[in-house]
Amino acid sequence: MHQIVVAGIKVDVVRKDIKNLHLGVYPPDGRVRVAAPLLVDDDAVRLAVISKLDWVKRQKEKFGEQVRQTAREYVSREDHYFGGKRYLLNVVEHIGAPMVVRYDKTTIELLVTKGSGVHERERIMLQWYRKELKTILPPLLEKWSNRLGVEVVECRIKRMKTKWGSCNIEAKRIWLNLELAKKPTHCLEYILVHEMMHLKERYHNERFNELMGQYMPQWRMYRDELNRTPLAHENWIY
Repeated sequence: MHQIVVAGIKVDVVRKDIKNLHLGVYPPDGRVRVAAPLLVDDDAVRLAVISKLDWVKRQKEKFGEQVRQTAREYVSREDHYFGGKRYLLNVVEHIGAPMVVRYDKTTIELLVTKGSGVHERERIMLQWYRKELKTILPPLLEKWSNRLGVEVVECRIKRMKTKWGSCNIEAKRIWLNLELAKKPTHCLEYILVHEMMHLKERYHNERFNELMGQYMPQWRMYRDELNRTPLAHENWIY
């Protein structure tokens, strides 16, 4: 990977064995990246970015305006998100196994052992988010496998710094960002469908967008909503 500058904007250029050039703007700060075919030179990449310069600037502005959470300390009265809703954390020290109890419409209760630190409390919360996602995903996978006529061999969850999801087409394996547990269910569903759609169309081209519009007409609205939701405090690295 190397970097060029186009109209004052730094652009990361990665060359791959692909047919088409792909331009993307990524969170958290609007990093611009181009995946280019092996034989496409920097001049062609520069022209491609210039042709989309207004779009690139709009995307960078959106990320610049997106709300960032401060680092979470996992103490009582701190706000946390689940399913797109904001909850206040209630931390209770107790004797027994640590766990999360989502017990009413406004509060998430975190049961911890006495003297537990931030990292231990975070670990318990992340385990809970993972468990909840694993409960939500199976019916969504079945629903969209039937609609799209594709087979997903495996759907895994992990913390991801620059992507909401990814798809290994050959293995028919999908990865989803653990952060999606905090987002509205329809946003989670949009990312799942997006990644599953790669089993029908590998590239982000016109056909891909047409298929997304055919099967999920509101996908752009869901994408924009997802990009407006608060980002977790992370040391994001592309």
